Amino acid sequence: MSEFRITQISDTHLGRRFLGLIANFQAVSEHIDASRPDLVINTGDVSFDGPSGRDDVMFAKSLHAALPVDCRYIPGNHDIGDNPTATGPAPKPPVTEAHRQQFRDIIGEDHWSFDAADWRFIGLNSLVMNSGLAFEAEQFDWLASEIAGVKGRPVALFIHKPLFLDLPDDPELPETSIRYVPQPARQRLIEMFSRVDLRLIASGHVHQRRDFTFRHARHVWAPSTGFKINDSRQDRIAIKETGLVEYRFASDSFEVRHVRAAGQVDVDIEELFAQMGSEH
Repeated sequence: MSEFRITQISDTHLGRRFLGLIANFQAVSEHIDASRPDLVINTGDVSFDGPSGRDDVMFAKSLHAALPVDCRYIPGNHDIGDNPTATGPAPKPPVTEAHRQQFRDIIGEDHWSFDAADWRFIGLNSLVMNSGLAFEAEQFDWLASEIAGVKGRPVALFIHKPLFLDLPDDPELPETSIRYVPQPARQRLIEMFSRVDLRLIASGHVHQRRDFTFRHARHVWAPSTGFKINDSRQDRIAIKETGLVEYRFASDSFEVRHVRAAGQVDVDIEELFAQMGSEH
């Protein structure tokens, strides 16, 4: 295959009761139907609240199953719970193996790799990192095996949380530590990927559209498909809007296109809190 096209969506946060998020997903679905990429990757927070029950997860999968192209997924904290950090408060809720298995049973595998257009594509579950769950070590062992088999191909990594804000050794701050892959797992990942030609790290989670290059790796933060977080609740790092990201991979090169689907609107998080009422 000389070319491989991927559409990245992220932070869809789907649940039956959030009609604005469903409408945004339907707009994105129509865009995907028209553009017909080779693959759609959802980089996490597929469902609104997976840890509280199966319904949001099953509903989210039903909407993705209706897409006209194949999908791959990686979990977010709203799907399986969050990971602990060295400086922040205890995660609410924490990641558990039961929630991870629920994601795998309903949505699909939470880590994967495949080759296309002379690239190696890797998806990782970032929420188990620093968790102490047995799968944390299993995934690192699996990743070591995958990296050993890259054989010179460029690598694209898809992961829910960005690796870091600006620099690999950015300090972890209590108020923002949950935004990024926590230490020491972050440093371990960076060391492992230093053995290969890592060209792209595609993430979500922060609900801001950002695109920068550190050394020779491009870091792309996909915005949420569903909603934005206003400045009173979250500091502005980059562009706050709903949207998606399109990639075109060819042998030894790739292109990135930042887009919004026709009909997507910037649902504000306050609208969701109003709908949740006492749940919030």
